[in-house]
Amino acid sequence: MEFSPVGQPPAPRRPGRLLRGLAGAGFVACTAWAVAAPALPGEQAVVPGLAAPAEILVDRWGVPHIYAASTDDLFFAQGFNAARDRLFQIDLWRRRGLGRLAAVLGPQFVEQDRAARLFLYRGDMAREWRSYGPDAERIATRFVAGINAYIDLVGRDRSRLPMEFARLGYLPEKWQPEDVVRIRSHGLARNLVSEVTRALVACRSSLKADEVRQRLTPPWETVLPAGLDPCVPPQLLRAYLLGTQPVTVAARGGLVGEAVPSATALAAAPAGPPWEEPLEGSNAWVVAPARSATGRPILASDPHRSHAVPSLRYIVHLRAPGLDVIGGGEPALPGVSIGHNGSVAFGLTIFSSDQEDLYVYELNPERPDEVRHGGRWERLRTVRESIPVRGGAAVEAELQFTRHGPVLLVDRAQRRVYALRSAWSEPGTAPYFGSIGYMKARNFTEFKRAMATWGAPSENQLYADVAGNIGWVAGGRMPVRRNWDGLLPVPGDGRYEWAGFWTGEQLPSALNPAAGWIASANEMNLPDGYPARERKLGFEWPPKARWQRIAESLQALPKVSLEDSMRLQNDLLSVSARRVQAVLRGTTWADPRAASAARLLLGWDAVERGDSAAAALFELWWSRHLGPAVKDALAPRNAAALIRTADAGLLLQTLEQPASAFGVGATARRDRLLEASLAAAWDELGRLAGPDPAAWRWDRLHSVQFMHPLANAFDEATRARLNVGPFPKQGGSDTVNVSAYDPATLREIGGPSLRIVLDVGQWDNSRAVNTPGQSGDPASPHYRDLAPLWLKGEYFPLLYSRPKVEAATERRIELLPPKPAR
Repeated sequence: MEFSPVGQPPAPRRPGRLLRGLAGAGFVACTAWAVAAPALPGEQAVVPGLAAPAEILVDRWGVPHIYAASTDDLFFAQGFNAARDRLFQIDLWRRRGLGRLAAVLGPQFVEQDRAARLFLYRGDMAREWRSYGPDAERIATRFVAGINAYIDLVGRDRSRLPMEFARLGYLPEKWQPEDVVRIRSHGLARNLVSEVTRALVACRSSLKADEVRQRLTPPWETVLPAGLDPCVPPQLLRAYLLGTQPVTVAARGGLVGEAVPSATALAAAPAGPPWEEPLEGSNAWVVAPARSATGRPILASDPHRSHAVPSLRYIVHLRAPGLDVIGGGEPALPGVSIGHNGSVAFGLTIFSSDQEDLYVYELNPERPDEVRHGGRWERLRTVRESIPVRGGAAVEAELQFTRHGPVLLVDRAQRRVYALRSAWSEPGTAPYFGSIGYMKARNFTEFKRAMATWGAPSENQLYADVAGNIGWVAGGRMPVRRNWDGLLPVPGDGRYEWAGFWTGEQLPSALNPAAGWIASANEMNLPDGYPARERKLGFEWPPKARWQRIAESLQALPKVSLEDSMRLQNDLLSVSARRVQAVLRGTTWADPRAASAARLLLGWDAVERGDSAAAALFELWWSRHLGPAVKDALAPRNAAALIRTADAGLLLQTLEQPASAFGVGATARRDRLLEASLAAAWDELGRLAGPDPAAWRWDRLHSVQFMHPLANAFDEATRARLNVGPFPKQGGSDTVNVSAYDPATLREIGGPSLRIVLDVGQWDNSRAVNTPGQSGDPASPHYRDLAPLWLKGEYFPLLYSRPKVEAATERRIELLPPKPAR
């Protein structure tokens, strides 16, 4: 394989740079921490596996625009490019998902490897591939072939090896096509953690007490399944949390100069409640031509996920005969999940359906490999696998499965076995891989047909097309539960079985609503008249605050422009703060600290700017004082210990309608709670930010840092190169520009991973921003260059037409097939 500058002699050797010829051609590459080599006017790579030449044009914002003569070559080139820009990230993704971390990171990761292997797809691969469509296996095969071609290149030219491999002393592994779809544990799924928490609250108190943690919507009252002992062991979640969490190391001592992080340890999974569930947020909206300032549809999408570096998302443009799609996806997967294809545009949010159930079985006291089902004993299926371990002997792992899914815990003392059934272990549910279907749709009928087979995660898909149509489709593999609601664990004896899945036609959708716009922010959005009580898709939804702000903003504009949509994605007004202000206005205070706090909050516009003292007070009060105080007031003490904070909807209802929670003397009880919690927050903010409220600022307490997963394995100087930030931050937990943070540290842990605003039909007017950058190479100028734009709410042009792309190109890579042998 050859990779060389076009029209240039080999570059001379320079200090700090490593120059190696590959097949006699010159190419400048940097050492692990050298400054990246200047962009070349053109480069060529001779790549076995290509049928015809392909091009990668990298624009000034790091977006690759890939052009090929066929879709076979296009997906090959996409895989090659993903490895070129994100090789360490996708290799770590694969190792985590397949349970192969200990092989390179040491024995501390054996337990996580075993857990990850529990959640691999282990069904029929022919059925799996068919679930996504006739070309799914070929797309994955070509994509993986491209990754492997780049790994071959790295094997011949070690100067291209990402620094993490060099510092940790191992090489990337080759991929198999099945790796792309067998790994399931990186998607967003629900509601196992909530089921277990609800059961434990019921064990200690009552199901009613759990409503303080999570209000059910649409209104619903759950009951304990017959035969269930709700006192389940909290440790049953350990394997699930380890198997689905990202790779993290926690430093134990100095690591300067160590080749392998031998002094690191796996970040501990919490042993008991309250557990933090994965961040599930996102905003998306679409505006019809009649409501648009352009006279064309506008689609905006900003998916929210936990922050890291490299970014979870990767923006790419793929063009070949029959396909011309651009937008954001995950670098380890082919295709694009958020973007457009020149005919239709699509953006997504999570649709909070329930795709998981915990089954509890009786264990045979005489044969500990059997559980009771259907009135008889049924043997567990046991799989034994060898987990390779760096620096030591391989560990033999025993994985067990019931008819429903992987065994999470065997409790021999209580003669119980706990196993998970999940929709995402079914054929066709590899997270986000199904986008290879809908990204090719040309109209709403084709788009809805593609979404009818969507597996996981369950999604709201917002839609627009060049004909002026707008729409919404809910998609996901959602089980039919005839005789229970999925909110609690159930006995695994055969009485509680899924009866298939709801079809795409049975899930909600909309086309061209009279309002002229559709928005989604993860809120409960089942339409009026939808048979929610019969289908029981889910009862646990995030608060509506973000959707309410989006809706009021769109409704207030006679015409919505691209600029309006960009401003709205960065909007900082807190609807919850505004509602709390209305309660404070009618309250009097005996405590001067509470009076001062209320005065500061009432003089505020509820916009959570970084320089706002009131925003600092509100967020500290809301997350550390008000929410816990309401929780403690409403939940019995033995249940309150299992709950981190009160459900936001319940909290606001309690303040606005105190009689609904407190009964006799409700207003006075509410006011005492407000006064005590306000005074405590005022005192704490004084300790954190100083005695002068005029000097308080939210962005001095609240920050964001993009953390490399293995940064803690290295010395301080290396960590500084790997991590991006910290940066002062604005926004709050329910602003449209969401800033989800850890209440203990006030550091942002999740938010918009990508922002995209599409001018449907005039595609070059579209805008986007990733964060912190497109590249996974710390020496690349595109590793952290987009973070300042993202922080300021700015964007770059998402260029689509070839002339516009050419004008913004900073690097051109030609991929050439080998010459035929003579």
